[in-house]
Amino acid sequence: MKILFQSRKTLFTAPGGDTTQILKTKEYLEKAGCIVDITLELEPDLSGYDIVHVFNLMRPQELYLQVRNAKKQHKKIALSTIYGPYVEYEKKARGGVLQFLNQFLSITQIEYLKVIARMILNAECSKGTLFYLLNGHKRLQKKIVQAVDVFLPNSDSEMKRVCDDFNLKDYYYVAVPNAVDINKFDYDNVTVDDSIEFYRDCVLCVSRIEGRKNQLNIIKAIKDLPYKFVFIGQAGANFKKYYEKCKKEAPSNVFFLGQVEHDKLPQFYKLAKVHILASWMETPGLSSLEAAVMKTNIVVTKKGDTEDYFKEYAYYCEPDDLDSIRRAVIAAFEAPFNEELSDRILKHYKWEDTAKATLEGYNRIIGKQ
Repeated sequence: MKILFQSRKTLFTAPGGDTTQILKTKEYLEKAGCIVDITLELEPDLSGYDIVHVFNLMRPQELYLQVRNAKKQHKKIALSTIYGPYVEYEKKARGGVLQFLNQFLSITQIEYLKVIARMILNAECSKGTLFYLLNGHKRLQKKIVQAVDVFLPNSDSEMKRVCDDFNLKDYYYVAVPNAVDINKFDYDNVTVDDSIEFYRDCVLCVSRIEGRKNQLNIIKAIKDLPYKFVFIGQAGANFKKYYEKCKKEAPSNVFFLGQVEHDKLPQFYKLAKVHILASWMETPGLSSLEAAVMKTNIVVTKKGDTEDYFKEYAYYCEPDDLDSIRRAVIAAFEAPFNEELSDRILKHYKWEDTAKATLEGYNRIIGKQ
């Protein structure tokens, strides 16, 4: 089977969780015997491909042209939805003019304004941007979902969100888990370097630093706690001022390490006592999976699809409730790690499991007439 992966233009220049998902899915599909190529082009020649697999319904401006091109060339289309609208964040926490506008505009109207802002501020402009501006956010998304042959959400709850938002009735889907590389994140074979021993038993947060990830509320919530807090990640695009606010608000026991090589992350997870992602939405958050398989207690948001993955084994908090964040951090710090959590991830959330479920989705539509 020969598959073409297609995604947003900024997949590698502004990497995120979807970048990891795409690269690791490709790697493990190839181990299963598939041929997988990646292109960020909008309208490539698809000769020789059995399936076009597109990613990220939140970015319809590129996705629409990629899907339209696949339809023109009579190719089957799989969509990894990665669908997590940040409705509450936009209305409650974004700040500035956009938060004010959110009281009067819909989330799709706000997304439309954000595309215009990225076009002006970051020079993110393509042929797809023109179609986006002419059609609008939700209309393009509807055209995409109507053309898809199989949906590959990261959980059942994510698929329900897509169904509810787009009123889907007749569709194929396979829940494809997000996952961890158990060869890299192998607790028994990771040795912590002496140079980072200072951070042992810290509360760790591995994520881009930006409003949606909610680091500022974490810092406000944990003031006066005696633990070390370590933030790994760089400021998101257009969130430099937010990063500066985080640093200004942080007490002396908070450390910002910037971007850390992915190969070194297992060491940080192993020495940490707790990992926290108090985001406004997660589906479910790759760093939470990585931390949990490294036997670190996790604090996660209840927003999104985290409970599908972590069940009763995580410590849950509300992103806009500082007391909730603080209580969850203390509870996670004081509790021993429950081995059932790492066992659950090893059983269900390996990249081999992702590839297997993805192939199940492909096989459904290859045989579909």
